[in-house]
Amino acid sequence: MRPEGAPFREGTGNALYTRSVSTSQQADPMIGRLVDGRYRVRARIARGGMATVYLATDLRLERRVALKVMHAHLSDDQMFQSRFIQEARAAARLADPHVVNVFDQGQDSGLGYLVMEYLPGVTLREYLRERRRLPIADAIRVMDATLSGLAAAHRAGIIHRDVKPENVLIAQDGRIKIGDFGLARASSANTATGQQLLGTIAYLAPELVTRGTADARSDIYALGIMLYEMLAGEQPYKGEQPMQIAYQHATDSVPRPSAKNPGVPEQLDELVLWATEKEPDERPADAQVMLDRLREIEQQLGIAPLIAATTAPTGVPYDDEAITGEFTMVLPDAATGPTAPVQEADNATKLRRALTRRRTRGAWLVALVLALTAVAGGVGWYFGSGPGSMVAVPDVAGQDFAQASAAIEELSLVAVQGDVFDIDVEPGIAVGSDPEPGSRLDKGAEVMVLISQGPRPVQLTSLTGLPQEDATAAAQAENLRVSDEVVELFRDEAPGTVVAVRVTPRDGGDTVNCDAGCDAHEDDTVSFFVSVGPVPDVTGLNVGEATSRLNDAGLEVSGDQQRQTSETLAADLVIGIAERGSNGSWRVGETVTLIVSDGPPLFPIPNVVGMTRDGAKAALEEAGFQYEYNGLWDAVLDAVTEVEAQDPGPDTYYPRGTVVSMQIQVTI
Repeated sequence: MRPEGAPFREGTGNALYTRSVSTSQQADPMIGRLVDGRYRVRARIARGGMATVYLATDLRLERRVALKVMHAHLSDDQMFQSRFIQEARAAARLADPHVVNVFDQGQDSGLGYLVMEYLPGVTLREYLRERRRLPIADAIRVMDATLSGLAAAHRAGIIHRDVKPENVLIAQDGRIKIGDFGLARASSANTATGQQLLGTIAYLAPELVTRGTADARSDIYALGIMLYEMLAGEQPYKGEQPMQIAYQHATDSVPRPSAKNPGVPEQLDELVLWATEKEPDERPADAQVMLDRLREIEQQLGIAPLIAATTAPTGVPYDDEAITGEFTMVLPDAATGPTAPVQEADNATKLRRALTRRRTRGAWLVALVLALTAVAGGVGWYFGSGPGSMVAVPDVAGQDFAQASAAIEELSLVAVQGDVFDIDVEPGIAVGSDPEPGSRLDKGAEVMVLISQGPRPVQLTSLTGLPQEDATAAAQAENLRVSDEVVELFRDEAPGTVVAVRVTPRDGGDTVNCDAGCDAHEDDTVSFFVSVGPVPDVTGLNVGEATSRLNDAGLEVSGDQQRQTSETLAADLVIGIAERGSNGSWRVGETVTLIVSDGPPLFPIPNVVGMTRDGAKAALEEAGFQYEYNGLWDAVLDAVTEVEAQDPGPDTYYPRGTVVSMQIQVTI
């Protein structure tokens, strides 16, 4: 189901163990290690929160496997140990062509591991990322296979609990399988609280959000969301925070996919709505019930799902004769009659001696011929079908594919290209080969030349709003470098919160703003801008106190000051700090300038001498000043009053609100 004409890309590192050798594999101490005396680790495929998955060779059965190794820091955690063993037991109980097989489980040097089948291919998530939405026939085929595998799990009493496109694999040979039963539990153990509620939020059933319980119908809900996404090209619920999406799962109804894609048949609309009912009792009881309905829809639409082929295990060729130990032998001729000792006469003895002497020189010649014949036969056997017929794989690291292919084909081997991501080897150049250099192979055998595709692409989600430690861990989990130079900003966010993210390409390109997430590559450098809290408020402090507080916060204070009048602050008290020269937040270590009060502003007192009492009062009030005079003058008619003097005098400057004393006289 790979897009026609598109190059085949082997996985991007997920739980289904598609081939994607990590860019940092050369620094991984597991590479080349022999696990439990049986599994030779070849390359790293994927890394998750609980384990790392490697491509390995089972030396006993001579086949490739996916080796899932628990992270060392979790090896002492009994809960994770239990989940690891639980995954092996859950998947091993399932014998279905649509379920990723588990072959083995054990511990080596304190590290728990699982051995699973290795399936080169792409995940449904990758396929959706390339195609956005699937043709109706492809969506039905994926759903048919996924339901078949999940139905086998439900029949065995196992709930998957983490159904999503990342856990569905479309193999290179067309097989479709569901895997990663790391969250699987028995149907009777349906409670999921606290740390157990680990399912991806976009596919989380409402009962997990509201009640924390899960059963087979919770898997059905996730399948309904997955089918909607395949048909509509997007998930039904979106939100800035996971809790927003969870709330929509619990309160909203999933819309018909035909609202986004008019080509969706009504039968599939109804199947999506049935599978995503908010009440579990209104959904299909299990995967088999939903599969039966899907098969009816397939007949109605005339679509036949792909049938999974069952193939014999690869490895040592089957040989009846070698197993039974029966070999064909040439028996000596049977005697045809009774035998008796033969008495040789003396003349016969003499005759043999005479003949021997005459043929001595001829015998030496015959012996030499026979010896040369034997040597020639041995050489022919050695180089024709014996050990000499095998050739050693050459070291092709550092060559392009054409050069590597020529070196391999010169030894009568067949070169095939395998793409891997690598941070140290430039694109188009071989990282190595599989099998490794020096391995001996029969002539005509295939050698995969591992060609670097450069650093692995990374889709970095938004890290703003996270504590710096969490943002650092998230970036390092994607094999990104985290710069030691952290820019500390004075912001309103809590101290230690990441407020901006910048990514610098490893090849020295332009730095990218990654505040809302961005595309990057492994080994790119991530720089964080982190809040240290707001700038300290120094309003109302004297200059010395303000300087000390700002210095303690990490800011320098300039010796120069800006002076301003203030109607609320007395002279020489700090009003605040001047604005930053360029836009943006203040950074730790920068120099600020204090704004210091000159006291309240001064205004001229108007001249009211010669005005009547009420006229003088109005003039002073309009100018913002107060007044006082002998209250007895209020009993006198205003028209016969006149201000004969004022204090302070006219045209002197005082703060608004200053009281002007007036002396009044009668003008009669």
